Amino acid sequence: VQLVESGGGSAQVGGSLRLSCTASGLTTTHNAVAWFRQIPGTEREGVASIFTRGGTTTYADSVKGRFTISQDSFRNTVYLQMNNLKPEDSARYSCAAGSVSPLFAGGSESLQSREYKYWGQGTQVTVS
Repeated sequence: VQLVESGGGSAQVGGSLRLSCTASGLTTTHNAVAWFRQIPGTEREGVASIFTRGGTTTYADSVKGRFTISQDSFRNTVYLQMNNLKPEDSARYSCAAGSVSPLFAGGSESLQSREYKYWGQGTQVTVS
């Protein structure tokens, strides 16, 4: 399994960026993809998740109304559209995939890093 992120970079406050996570090697048992972010020296934070069958999404309170997670199954890609960016959104963003209990769909458990087995290398986002 390989996850490759792209789309990071610099943005102004109030601006937008779209991150992409392209997956290869996933099977039908891998039913969820999530975006996480981390600032050095702090804990990793779950930002958004999506269950690939059904499309149920979950967002951290800090990004609700500003970020949108979506998927393009044909391209095996999950996107994170980030609007109205704030300086506190600056972090390294990573996508992750795993076999997550369907009971967690729509809940905060789907934003827990322990639920995901496969991780990308991450992409840096800087907002200033």
